[in-house]
Amino acid sequence: MIALMLAAGVGRRLYGGNDDQPPKCLLRFAGETLLQRHITHLRERGISGLVMVVGYRADDIRSHVADIGAEDFVRFVENPRFTEGSVISMAAASDVLTSGEAVFFMDADVLYDAAIMDRMLSLGGYTVFPYDSEFEPGDEPVKLCLSKAKPVEFRKIPDDVPHDAVGEWIGFIRLAPDFAAALAERASADSEGPTDAPYEDSVRHLLLNGWAEKTVTVDINGVAWIEIDFPEDVVKAEQRVLPRV
Repeated sequence: MIALMLAAGVGRRLYGGNDDQPPKCLLRFAGETLLQRHITHLRERGISGLVMVVGYRADDIRSHVADIGAEDFVRFVENPRFTEGSVISMAAASDVLTSGEAVFFMDADVLYDAAIMDRMLSLGGYTVFPYDSEFEPGDEPVKLCLSKAKPVEFRKIPDDVPHDAVGEWIGFIRLAPDFAAALAERASADSEGPTDAPYEDSVRHLLLNGWAEKTVTVDINGVAWIEIDFPEDVVKAEQRVLPRV
């Protein structure tokens, strides 16, 4: 299994357009960057390597990977259109998604207890969506709505569809090879021409068009994690999450 991380974005909500700030994967907590933590967790679980899609301050990320001695583990893919929607980064990784391997997909800006990975990897060869059933309501979290444990909606502001459970998606997916290949095809189509679309729209399209039945979902409520999008998230990460990971 190979890991795929999208780390090309400029972090507008966190930095407010200040280009002097580092990529979010290089934020440090207790002396370690998020990227260091990701790499440690992946290696400990036997993942064969990490492919990173980079754009904003890509050289900073490359230098950091060299500094921590992970050049043999990390491969880079460039997204020159990194100021546009994240679906372009997903499309840029089509060779990874169509490799025939299972793919452990992950957002770069998450601080988490690696028990989340263990729960996902314990579920066999399925496409696995983790979610947290205890979350702060609002328009910002990406919601995973379920009916009989299968996804029926996947977006920040869900359509009004019948469901019996809902949670915040945490930015990770274990992609079975067939789902990964279908995602590559969809993301490539969705990235044609200028776009600000997030890659989640491509995932949603698959889920609402037959692929939900091939997925497994897991509630990770109670396990520490946070996605870092806003300045206040950095504070929460340091004060609430870091002591628990």
